[in-house]
Amino acid sequence: MFEKINAQLDIVGQCKRYGLSLWQCPQFLFIVMGVFIILASVVSYLVGARYILSPETVIFIVLVVASILFIIAFVITRSFERLAEASRMKSEFINIVSHQLRSPLTNIKWTFEVMASEEFKVPAEKQEEYFVNVKENIARMVELIDDLLIVSKIEQGSFSVAKIEISLKDLIKDLVERYKVFAEASHIKLNFYSQENLPNILADPSFLKIVTENLIDNAIRYTKGGGTVEIKLIKEKDKVLFAIKDSGVGIPKKEQKYIFQKFFRAENISKERTRGSGLGLYVCRSIINKLGGQIWFKSELGKGTTFYFRLPIK
Repeated sequence: MFEKINAQLDIVGQCKRYGLSLWQCPQFLFIVMGVFIILASVVSYLVGARYILSPETVIFIVLVVASILFIIAFVITRSFERLAEASRMKSEFINIVSHQLRSPLTNIKWTFEVMASEEFKVPAEKQEEYFVNVKENIARMVELIDDLLIVSKIEQGSFSVAKIEISLKDLIKDLVERYKVFAEASHIKLNFYSQENLPNILADPSFLKIVTENLIDNAIRYTKGGGTVEIKLIKEKDKVLFAIKDSGVGIPKKEQKYIFQKFFRAENISKERTRGSGLGLYVCRSIINKLGGQIWFKSELGKGTTFYFRLPIK
């Protein structure tokens, strides 16, 4: 809660986030209008005190004027803020989607042009490698489109989950086995620990798989070779706690408050890897909240990040 309040008070940061100058920023305009309201209230008081004999009437008039001006300022500022947010989201959406789709489409186009070329004959032993490249790029596009579809459902309020009894331990164990190949190829140790006799939870396995895949993939992707990723599952009263700790690049403190927002990617992460839509963590938080749980993280720049989520036991 305090982080949210601090984010709202960070006027310069909010202006940068919207890509607006100070005099176009809704938060700054609200402060300017607040100063105007104070001055208008003082003027109203001075005028009223001079021409109206009753002090109570003067105070009442000042309060009415100040209240009306404050309501008008709030409505106008909120309208500007919604417009600024919509403009920012539209720009980021176009930029990210066009970039994320352009790269794999270009790779696919180039691959097929080479394979169909009469001048350049692809050796038989290289053809499989080319088809693998096409398959990986198609998978990237499908992943992005899946994320966009989920976000669309969330925004429209049609996002629903079916809670059934599942073993989070078994789900994570299967994913760890699958991701070990990816981790070993990156020279990263992937360790998994689960408390004995861990109770089942109520959740939607397909959506929970999306959450855990996102968190494991991010942890490995943003950990440099020779690092470690540790996953733990433990029981906490009537809930099960999932924790994934990496020794990766970490998240700058000033950017941590934006980490679950749509299309947001920390500056240092963007430099490390170009792949990523900035939708994964937003989707993760939406799913966990829908399942009745909580998700949060702790991070230190250059030392790694730990993501947690907690879900109720059946």
